[in-house]
Amino acid sequence: MVISPAEMHNYLRTITVAPMTTGSRPAPYRIPVQFQGKRGLILLDQIRTLDKQRLIRRLGRVDGKTVSATLAALREMFDE
Repeated sequence: MVISPAEMHNYLRTITVAPMTTGSRPAPYRIPVQFQGKRGLILLDQIRTLDKQRLIRRLGRVDGKTVSATLAALREMFDE
């Protein structure tokens, strides 16, 4: 899942992502997601930055509830 804002990755060669998986256990800062008919997790404990050239294609979008839960968890993670 792309977590960097468009304002950032529109001007840089990099993009910040959180991987999504179906083969992991629930844990703090892992957001439940249903994507393309599969249940899984967004792994906010494994955030990474990639060169945009490594991205092959857009697979789709997650629903608004998942986006809100992800942003809330990120705020909590980085709040002082």
